[in-house]
Amino acid sequence: MRARQDQDRGEGGAIMWYRRDLRVHDLPALAKAVAGPVLPCFILDDRLLSRGRFVSPARVGFMLGCLRQLRSSLRELGSDLVVRRGRPEEVLVELAAANGAGTVHWTTDVSPWAIRRDRAVAEALDAAGISPRAHPGSYVVDEPGAIRSGQDRPYTVFSPFAKAWDRVERREPAPAPTRLVPLPGPDPGSLPTVEELGLGAAPATVSFEPGERAARRTARTFIEDGLADYAARRDLPAGGTSRLSPYIRWGCLSPLELEQMLGPAEGEGTTAFRAELAWREFYAAVLLNYPEVVGREFQPRYRGTLQWQRDDRLLEAWKAGRTGFPLVDAGMRQLLAEGWMHNRVRMVVASFLTKDLHLDWREGERWFMEHLIDGDVASNNGGWQWVSSVGTDPAPYFQRMFNPMTQQERFDPDGEYVRRWVHELAGVEREHLVRPWLMSAAEQQEAGCRIGSDYPAPVVDHAEERRFAVERYRAAAG
Repeated sequence: MRARQDQDRGEGGAIMWYRRDLRVHDLPALAKAVAGPVLPCFILDDRLLSRGRFVSPARVGFMLGCLRQLRSSLRELGSDLVVRRGRPEEVLVELAAANGAGTVHWTTDVSPWAIRRDRAVAEALDAAGISPRAHPGSYVVDEPGAIRSGQDRPYTVFSPFAKAWDRVERREPAPAPTRLVPLPGPDPGSLPTVEELGLGAAPATVSFEPGERAARRTARTFIEDGLADYAARRDLPAGGTSRLSPYIRWGCLSPLELEQMLGPAEGEGTTAFRAELAWREFYAAVLLNYPEVVGREFQPRYRGTLQWQRDDRLLEAWKAGRTGFPLVDAGMRQLLAEGWMHNRVRMVVASFLTKDLHLDWREGERWFMEHLIDGDVASNNGGWQWVSSVGTDPAPYFQRMFNPMTQQERFDPDGEYVRRWVHELAGVEREHLVRPWLMSAAEQQEAGCRIGSDYPAPVVDHAEERRFAVERYRAAAG
């Protein structure tokens, strides 16, 4: 939804409707809302939290932590966060009517579900005589979906999109308010727990501190200590990434402000990191312009032509990190423990699911969204379609078949990452860590790791499955 340019109707204050923009710095919607008295609110919508496509106790738990920190920040500014549960199109009208708000401000979103929700909210507000106002703020550029080619078509390849994205004029960051004038009256309500929302228990091992303060601290640390080496180290699973993705996903950190914090676009680290911001906006643009990708392949030639296998045993081994391939298993166990996974490893485990196990990419997309605290519909869908060679990526399918052994040799040569997450292999010598199944019986006993008992034997033969994958893709493409 594009930002409304009409005059606000009615006197009184405004409602700031928070969603996935949980911050006070560089938030255009908040900057407009604070022109007068403001009522910040967050609405817990069960259609997303407990009945949506991708229910995730881990992600909801992180979100609730971010909301608690946001509430603290708003209280320091003289206001509070009003928490309600229900349908936004009903709750917002009720809040506005009860508290004298003439306008509701929010930050735009790109998923088809969010667009339908926001349209319903705008219509309900209009009908009640309240002004709906949508603003940018989720991306570096205001409207990634509006970036088009010289033929006035949406970009479907990243490189030309990134060049055009780089040329888009940036808006000035919105200043953080120094004080908020609250709309008097409403009971702020309490923030529930994950259990109270009916989602069971959130994982206790997620290792990211939630909220805007942690986001800004993490960004400063990365820029001071990690940015210069980012291009050289970002593919190393044991370290080298910014670990900012959960904060960007939940809007604890403004992508525009983050880009400006990087400083001049000089140096390989800065260039590489800005490219990652561009990838996020590319996938947002793809989702906006081609919303059908939420359920089917971007490339028509692969819709219904790729014969995916169904094997619950292999799927469960992949989910649990019990495939017998150390790098794959380390990544899947990190996902379960941290609600996050290193990006290089995400590609490896995705390739393994779709091109070694020949299982539907949608199974992986769903599992990631159920566990990732940075799970984002656009980026997750785009990444899975990219790896499975059914999306926007122009490279041929055989160039996206990741060998989990050579990937481990190249990016985790000392086994630091694998040993951290696959404890059964802690005593295995370095020369056997990539292919532990090749250890002799004596070597297994010395390492304290019996293959097939303490740690599984490989569930497939990679070389054989690669050949089969080539045949499948060749047949599907015609």
